Amino acid sequence: MEPRKTSVASGNFGLGVYTLWSREVVRFLRQKNRVVGALGTPLVFWFLIGSGVGSSFRTGGTGSSDYFAYFFPGMLLLVVLFTAIFSTISLIEDRREGFLQAVLVAPVPRSAVVAAKLLGGMTLSVLQCVLICVLALPLGLRFSPGSFVLVVATLCLLGLALTGLGYLLAWPLDSVQGYHALMNLLLMPLWLLSGALFPPEGSVGWMRLIIHANPLYYGLELLRAALRPDRPGAPLWLFGAITLLFTVAVGLAAVVITDRVRVKHP
Repeated sequence: MEPRKTSVASGNFGLGVYTLWSREVVRFLRQKNRVVGALGTPLVFWFLIGSGVGSSFRTGGTGSSDYFAYFFPGMLLLVVLFTAIFSTISLIEDRREGFLQAVLVAPVPRSAVVAAKLLGGMTLSVLQCVLICVLALPLGLRFSPGSFVLVVATLCLLGLALTGLGYLLAWPLDSVQGYHALMNLLLMPLWLLSGALFPPEGSVGWMRLIIHANPLYYGLELLRAALRPDRPGAPLWLFGAITLLFTVAVGLAAVVITDRVRVKHP
């Protein structure tokens, strides 16, 4: 009987993950405001910051035109961040509607809820980032097939990690306003201090330490290495290992908090 129980459990897990993942994707596509918000905001940031203040930055002696290229990976990271925020805030909405409670009492492991949410946020963020990369090709963006694979793999890891961080914030909460407060306190500074806006080499010592301690910095450097192969060489294996460890740690933490922390009912 044990093998049969194992097969049934794995079947429930797989079906649960697929069902909840597909619901996440379909709901996103039906909510046009989420599509516009997730794509439009980073593009506005890219245009305003790149053209408005880019001339005041000198990354390696270059001007504002190169700052567009410097900020582009940071904009992709911002797309991933906004997608993670919109994806995980739905946990609070599902709790209010009673959907989350119905899922938790279903014969599906709680880890399936975590996996579906993380995979859903990752899928949506990668699709949007790939679309932006395609739209940026006429603007001079170039990468080889190998670089494209590295970009997609890095975006997958960052999508899982940031969605997991949003999950950790949203799971114990029952207030959308509380989630936004924590987002502004934790998630946005995490992006700002990732090296997305300015290189750590030009910042003061204490801020340089914070940027290097930020795990998003290493994923961002992987994106830059793939999108700008002319940059000086970097230990990509080390950056990739740090990004992978960060993603795994966040995923495990999400599983633990789902098992041990009871959700608050509205």
